[in-house]
Amino acid sequence: MTKITEKSTDKRLHLPYLDGLRGLASLYVVLVHVEPGIGEQLPMHWLFFVRAMKYGAFSVVSFIVLSGYVLMLPVARSENGHLPGSLINYIKRRSRRILPPYYIALFICLLIGLVVFIIEQFTSFQWNELAGLGSFSPKFSLIDVLSHLLLVHNLSESTYITINSPMWSIPIEWQMYFLFPLLLLPIWRRFGLLMVVIIAFVIGLIPIYLFNGFLEQANPWLLGIFCLGMAAADIGFSQKPKLVAMRNSLPWGRLAIIFTCIAFITEWRQLGLHIWINQSFAGLAFACLFIGLTKSIINGKEPQLALRILQHPWAIALGTFSYSLYLTHGPVLVFVRYFLFYLPISPDMFAAASYLLGTVLSLIIAYWFYLFFERPFMSNFLKKRKVKDELI
Repeated sequence: MTKITEKSTDKRLHLPYLDGLRGLASLYVVLVHVEPGIGEQLPMHWLFFVRAMKYGAFSVVSFIVLSGYVLMLPVARSENGHLPGSLINYIKRRSRRILPPYYIALFICLLIGLVVFIIEQFTSFQWNELAGLGSFSPKFSLIDVLSHLLLVHNLSESTYITINSPMWSIPIEWQMYFLFPLLLLPIWRRFGLLMVVIIAFVIGLIPIYLFNGFLEQANPWLLGIFCLGMAAADIGFSQKPKLVAMRNSLPWGRLAIIFTCIAFITEWRQLGLHIWINQSFAGLAFACLFIGLTKSIINGKEPQLALRILQHPWAIALGTFSYSLYLTHGPVLVFVRYFLFYLPISPDMFAAASYLLGTVLSLIIAYWFYLFFERPFMSNFLKKRKVKDELI
């Protein structure tokens, strides 16, 4: 194990299952954001499926844990516990990866809003909020636009889910990109793994409990969940005796299952628990999953069911353009719904068409968006990975 780890530090590590998880989580987010009902008219046999689509927050948790894990990997595998290269280069890489597709998607949303506004001014058409119900709205204010441009719209209740609501988590990722090298890594190097997780959760929960829910819409506890991803990378690759013993002795797969069950139980509204609790257990589940699956890969064990699913070519291919899917699916789903709303079809057919047509068009448009607006800004390492190559 040690030799494999040490040898792997000489080159960039790629774990395909992470792409598969990212892809499947993004697809689930799309399904969560489908609005299948016309008012209250939703057939009873759709209710179970719709209820299964209410855990979109867990997908966001998976993205946050994954970010902490991926950013921490080169640090955990280094000899000095520092990011490779300079801080400026790190910021440049992160900016190039996340900002161009984000701003292009935002510009498209603003352009759609402008077109709708012009049409309303010069024709009898008026945007129907019921028909256009969903995660995108062409109605927004100048403050909404400015906050999105500055990537601070998560800091205000009035702006965080305006324009294209799935974008609410992008500024959180962006802000953590700065907190990681400037705050979290220094704490980790000075006080160790446990303390950085504890301190991050304390920082994230202080506004909730000491300032009457201040910044609650920004989900500040996600900083602690991000550190769970950091912890997973450190445990998975550290050569410190205590962490090596932990990595080799704990049943990570079983722990992932246990924490997943607790996350679903604590999500139950009747318990009255704050959402940071179930999201933290979900974060623990993903962290344990990453440790267990990575350990299995490095040790050359027979792939588990979870690993076979996450490393399936279709899942990895989906993960290749998952960021584009996350950015673009909101407007697509809303316009699919708007089109279906005025068709003379039954509520049952409306629901089926919303899921099927909405998902298919979201995937197609996201893939083209990826080709033109995301892939050109990727590193050479990521550019070499093409969707069609995963499916051959």
